[in-house]
Amino acid sequence: MKDLTRGSIVSHILSMAPPIVIGMITIMICQLVDLYFVSGLGEGAIAGVAAAGNAGFLVNALMQVLGVGTVALMSHAVGRKDRADANLVFNQSVALSVLFGLLTLVAGFALSRPYMRAVAADDATVEAGTVYLLWFMPALALQFASQVMASALRATGIVRPSMLVQALAVAINIALAPVLISGWGTGHALGVAGAGLASSIAVFIGVLMLFGYFLRLERYVAFHPAQWRPQPRQWRRILNVGLPAGGEFVMVFIIMAVGYYVLSTFGPAAQAGFGIGTRVLGLIQMPALAVALAAGPIAGQNFGAGNGARVRETFVKAALIATAVMIVLMILAQLAPGLLLAGFSQDRDTMAVASLFLRIVSFNMVAQGLIFTCSSMFQGLGNTKPVLWTSAMRVLTYSLPSIWLSTWPGFRMEHVWYLSITTTTLQAGLSVWLLRREFDKRLALPPQAKIAEPLVVGSAAPPMREPA
Repeated sequence: MKDLTRGSIVSHILSMAPPIVIGMITIMICQLVDLYFVSGLGEGAIAGVAAAGNAGFLVNALMQVLGVGTVALMSHAVGRKDRADANLVFNQSVALSVLFGLLTLVAGFALSRPYMRAVAADDATVEAGTVYLLWFMPALALQFASQVMASALRATGIVRPSMLVQALAVAINIALAPVLISGWGTGHALGVAGAGLASSIAVFIGVLMLFGYFLRLERYVAFHPAQWRPQPRQWRRILNVGLPAGGEFVMVFIIMAVGYYVLSTFGPAAQAGFGIGTRVLGLIQMPALAVALAAGPIAGQNFGAGNGARVRETFVKAALIATAVMIVLMILAQLAPGLLLAGFSQDRDTMAVASLFLRIVSFNMVAQGLIFTCSSMFQGLGNTKPVLWTSAMRVLTYSLPSIWLSTWPGFRMEHVWYLSITTTTLQAGLSVWLLRREFDKRLALPPQAKIAEPLVVGSAAPPMREPA
């Protein structure tokens, strides 16, 4: 366990962010590898895998519920020096991860084809996306356990083991992808099914490695099977913090689904270019997101310890670092979009759409960095409802106008991307304003009251003990 209530905040951020960003980039590379190796199967396969990957946002919403709830409550407990509560939260999150994983498998197998029919432009895209999802679902289900273990480590200030496991899992995926997709060395090409299978095998091995780390090396929290029995009060504690953050991912899914929907009139090349562009943009935003994620447990531990001044300082330092990072990456996206997109498709129309998307939407990056930072700070404070409110505002101001614009004569795809710049900026401004309100309200309260508050909103959970 690493005590984040002492020492330089900038030093803590800069030491935690690189392993976090490496871990996230490896996950994103895994998705890009799938797109890269299926690109030789045609536009339908690219568009299908890209659109199917968007369904992962819904599963990520459930992962966020567990991840955010675990990080927030465990970091508060670590700040209070309450190891018993940290272990209870961890083991109850493990139980929830099993439940969520089973629900994901059932829903995925039942709804994959209806989802693809709703968003795809043609039958080839529907078929490719459905096959990919069916083989990719075990990976999504297994990631709940991985998310809980990684979140528990992050709450205690430890991030390198998760990064190493993710990197190894992605290396396995990269090695398997050409073998299973294209039949390298075997002569048995599985196509898009191989892409999903490669990811599922890699995630399974990664879960086993993290499980082994907890059994052999982790000492602050540990698996206690006696604490896996469902405890409704503890589940309410986790869900009370995690559900609004999960709702944020649902809002992102809606925005992405609307993007695919309004582009369907331009054909599979437009959808494929949009899919590649969004994933590359997500990849280059990872450093700023890592800074924000590093700030979350720092704020959480200091909030649990009743150290409001360090919570405020964490936001200021993280926001400045994230903004500087986003400015540099935005300039790169403007000057060299072709370099960032190189190798993902040989289709000229697909790459033209991806390049145009990247040039326009990269102007969102500074505002998006502020959104990331505010979201992580709300998680550290244990109240994620404002994150859901700002995301819902963005859905209303982006999705409905986008659909309306798509009915206009002369509608062009870049119209919705310019709209995205406006709505993202509005969301960033609202997020900063709500965070300032939250600081004024919660950091001014006595330690016992401010820690108890997020647990009693909408639940009967007892308040946490006053920090030692």
